[in-house]
Amino acid sequence: MRYRRLGSSHLEVSEICLGTMTWGEQNTQAEAFAQLDYALGKGVNFIDTAEMYPVPPRENSQGDTETIIGNYLKLHDNRDEVVLASKVAAPSKSDRGGYIRSDMSLNWNSIHQAVEDSLSRLQTDYLDLYQVHWPDRASNFFGQLNYQHQEGMPQTPIIETLEALADLVKSGKVRYIGISNETPWGMMRYLQLAEKHNLPKIISIQNPYNLLNRSYEVGLAEISHRENVPLLAYSPLAFGALSGKYLNNQWPEGARLTLYKRFARYGSEVAHKAIQAYVDLAQEFGLSPVQLALAFVNQRSFVGSNIIGATSLEQLKENLMSVELVISEELEARLQYLGDEYRLPCP
Repeated sequence: MRYRRLGSSHLEVSEICLGTMTWGEQNTQAEAFAQLDYALGKGVNFIDTAEMYPVPPRENSQGDTETIIGNYLKLHDNRDEVVLASKVAAPSKSDRGGYIRSDMSLNWNSIHQAVEDSLSRLQTDYLDLYQVHWPDRASNFFGQLNYQHQEGMPQTPIIETLEALADLVKSGKVRYIGISNETPWGMMRYLQLAEKHNLPKIISIQNPYNLLNRSYEVGLAEISHRENVPLLAYSPLAFGALSGKYLNNQWPEGARLTLYKRFARYGSEVAHKAIQAYVDLAQEFGLSPVQLALAFVNQRSFVGSNIIGATSLEQLKENLMSVELVISEELEARLQYLGDEYRLPCP
């Protein structure tokens, strides 16, 4: 396993980060413990979670993922051996009943309540990285296009959010802060306000990135390099679609897209054509489509860590083997050719 310094922080994180959003929904605590045992045994030291997990979000399971992780860390007494990241949720349509918090705004009170709840479930007194899960404003994220500006919509000013996060850093409950599902404007605003008001600088941004969704490269990748804020890439397999297991209208039993048809982001006709092309390319080079898709993400210069999620140990083992694959110049050229032919099929 290789390790990278995360932005301007002192955190050394594994090239692969263990994502956890299925724990408590598709995965039991026992299965999550087995994944943690295996991943940590292979050198993974970075675990990412969120207060709203597991996904899909439900009132009766909200917070269960953090609880599972907390139980594991307590059992093994190894909190200081891992880099632990979580996220605070913002207002969304999926939380109309206010079951996470009565006020989901990213203001001081809400953020402080959220971190206290997460720390309690995780059975720890600090987080290495605390991230804003998505913006508290009318903007395009989670694959939205056709931006429509909405003046006067309720939102928490970024400076207020940043000041609340700064208080958490000052108190020692959070070591570093990051953002997620952000736009280039939002990312630069966090950076500008931190510099102007002498507040903590974000050290990472967690956005989707995979062979079907390379929109990060359009505006955000340059910011990652110039401002030293690397990407924590999520959905590197496009909800498993890049494995090819859903091609030809196949719906494997127990698979995420089989269980949850709401995740249609990677199910278009052009997406299926692109997936078939990438699967064919992997087979031509004698490679696993999964490992090729993950290695592509691993080896982008702006990526700080690649967040993988698995629902079985077999999937996890295959995912972790991607660190051993080095993409040749010939294969890289072929990948870029397909990227031009199927340009951003799933932004």
